[in-house]
Amino acid sequence: MNASAGQALYGAAGTRALDRSAIEGHGLAGFDLMQRAAAAAWAELRRRWPQAARIGIVCGTGNNGGDGFVVAALARRAGLAVDLYLVGARERRGGDAARALALAAEAGLEPLPLPASLEAAEVIVDALLGTGLDREVRGAHAEAIARINAAGRPVLAIDIPSGLDATTGACLGVAVAARVTVSFIGLNQGLFTGAGPALAGEVVFAGLDVPGACYASVPASARLVAWRDLGLALAPRARDAHKGRFGHVLVVGGAPGYGGAARMAAEAAARVGAGLVSLATHPAHAAVLTAARPEIMCHGITDGAALRALARRASVVALGPGLGQDAWGRELFASARALALPQVFDADALNLLARDPDHAAQRIITPHPGEAARLLDCDTAAIARDRFAAAASLAERFGGTALLKGAGTLVAAPGAVPVVVRGGNPGMASGGMGDVLTGIIAGLVAQGHDLAEAAVLGACVHAEAADRAAAADGERGLLAADLMPWIRRAVNPRP
Repeated sequence: MNASAGQALYGAAGTRALDRSAIEGHGLAGFDLMQRAAAAAWAELRRRWPQAARIGIVCGTGNNGGDGFVVAALARRAGLAVDLYLVGARERRGGDAARALALAAEAGLEPLPLPASLEAAEVIVDALLGTGLDREVRGAHAEAIARINAAGRPVLAIDIPSGLDATTGACLGVAVAARVTVSFIGLNQGLFTGAGPALAGEVVFAGLDVPGACYASVPASARLVAWRDLGLALAPRARDAHKGRFGHVLVVGGAPGYGGAARMAAEAAARVGAGLVSLATHPAHAAVLTAARPEIMCHGITDGAALRALARRASVVALGPGLGQDAWGRELFASARALALPQVFDADALNLLARDPDHAAQRIITPHPGEAARLLDCDTAAIARDRFAAAASLAERFGGTALLKGAGTLVAAPGAVPVVVRGGNPGMASGGMGDVLTGIIAGLVAQGHDLAEAAVLGACVHAEAADRAAAADGERGLLAADLMPWIRRAVNPRP
């Protein structure tokens, strides 16, 4: 996989550095950039809502507010009714923001205090707080955000929805829920994970024609990757290919009552292209699982010795789907983790790892936020406050590659730039989705992808399959097993 695949992402410090590079290193005036940003936001507003005749623009006292003042001037000159509001002390305006306010005044606009309701506007522009916010929103700004959200009008956010942390993707107490966010010069990583996707709506990027050299001195802090960026990573197969070339996945799991989880993981590994798939499961349902999917070699095993015998033919182990934490599950966990094979941990394998942690380079862990909290001995709120830090800590503490599930799945590995996976939908909030992801990743490892690459590819395939399934039949009621035919289609892109 190309290390530069996808789009570069930056934290708040990174986007500030890009701004400085453009202004100080390449001679662009700050006010010129502000005008370009406002013009891009205005153009997007008109494209989205061409019939809107009255807009409300809520501005703060910083440069984000300055962008809003210029948008207000452009809207007034275009003949729209403009309600311009300022939140914060008027005397705090200065620099480019003051020049922008003067531009609005030339267009006949004077900012007013925020009214009790913003429902008169057909569209609201959020220019309240920018990317530099790093603390909980309080006071007048929190009240302004509440009124914007209460208006029930579509919102266009300038740069970032006010109240969203540009670096972590956390909601800082209260945040604007935008329909569209127009981001400038550098995309903020917080727009694409945690609360970001729900709050930002559709993200539109405007580069503002800054020189490409600006980006050379400011390294990306993350990369945004979708399946369309990676499809070529799965090359067409040679005409003389045989199953031995594509690896052998051993899925370990399926305690009594949880055979479906292990079966879905095994089928997903097969659907993504693994040559062979074995399933080490509880004897109580091995025969039933064989009947359900005869291509999977199901083995009812009772102890670690039987598992070790099966593992002699395997190239990767997927451990945890439906494993349970009773004596049977604990014995298989202990035996499987000791195998000298690449391993993918999910579900109860993660819960057992949290109780008995170790460090292993040849392992992928795939926790959701609750499992991540147990692994890091914290609560889920701490995970949500900074998903990037949580993913990095997981990779450092447990070794190998950490895939932190959730809106904007993150993949982190020691020494590598973290990846944010773009794609997926709320229909994936149903049982078994993680088991399918585990099987997909294990199937990719079996076919020769390294662990970090398999984690990113697997998360992208998983999200793409879910999005195609939801597009066909809707999000609500989407089942994990519904992804199977779409997985196969995703990994076999048509020319």
